[in-house]
Amino acid sequence: MLSGAISMWFALTALSVVFVAVDIRKTPESPVLKWGFVLLTAYTGPVGAFLYVLGCREPLPGLHEQYTSAHWRQTLGSTMHCVAGDGLGILAGAVIGGVVHMTKPAEIVLEYVLGFGFGWTIFQALFMKGSAGGSFRGALAKTFVPELVSMNYLMAAMVVVMTIGMKLVPDSGSPVSMGFWFVMSMALLAGFIAAFPANAWLVSRHLKHGMMTVRPASSATRRMVMPAHDSGANEAGAATHGGAHKARAGGHPGGVAPVSRPAIAGAIAASFVALAAGLFVAFIAGEG
Repeated sequence: MLSGAISMWFALTALSVVFVAVDIRKTPESPVLKWGFVLLTAYTGPVGAFLYVLGCREPLPGLHEQYTSAHWRQTLGSTMHCVAGDGLGILAGAVIGGVVHMTKPAEIVLEYVLGFGFGWTIFQALFMKGSAGGSFRGALAKTFVPELVSMNYLMAAMVVVMTIGMKLVPDSGSPVSMGFWFVMSMALLAGFIAAFPANAWLVSRHLKHGMMTVRPASSATRRMVMPAHDSGANEAGAATHGGAHKARAGGHPGGVAPVSRPAIAGAIAASFVALAAGLFVAFIAGEG
């Protein structure tokens, strides 16, 4: 019965990925986030497709800016962007660990390093370096803390689900088995849920970007619009920020004061506490 359910899950995942990959081409979203939704759907199957339709797909022509301005949709874009990038590194670490038969602690460390490294340097800093004036080094500095906080919550949930899943699903320890990919899919879905509240805080404090709207202004230029409570993270070459970010409160967007260092330190500490709790639960579950 379990094998049949897993097969059905992957059949639905394949259909979901095809739908999102085809449909999102006409959605006026940033290319980075378009790829992110395709990856999220590959990770989470029909759940990812549902989130795309509910959170990003333009309901009627010209309404994408207004539709995605809701805070939870902004948070969806932020969390999805994190999971899409970090997930690639985590999956690579899990595959490597399974192939070379690494110990579980070593595999978790590898997954964390690759997940954070890929998500931070590629999906966050490189792809969004326009928010730092086109400077990759500046983008690395700007995105380090938000990526770290989000990654810790993501990994905290994933490590628990991976540990329990590998024990319950037959033959799930091998990357060539469907059980392995099913467990990883469930783990990434759990990680997405765990990282969502942290991303809601990060977006509300303008520490991370949310959804964007990219519309062609002419044959040679594009017009990018981001809702007023987006972080201001942008791609190089954006022409306008329609209706977004009036410079108030000392120049900080949206009239929100800069986040204090104690608040940032508290957010980092809380994320590491969550990660430690996840590792502890995974250890107990693995020993049981």
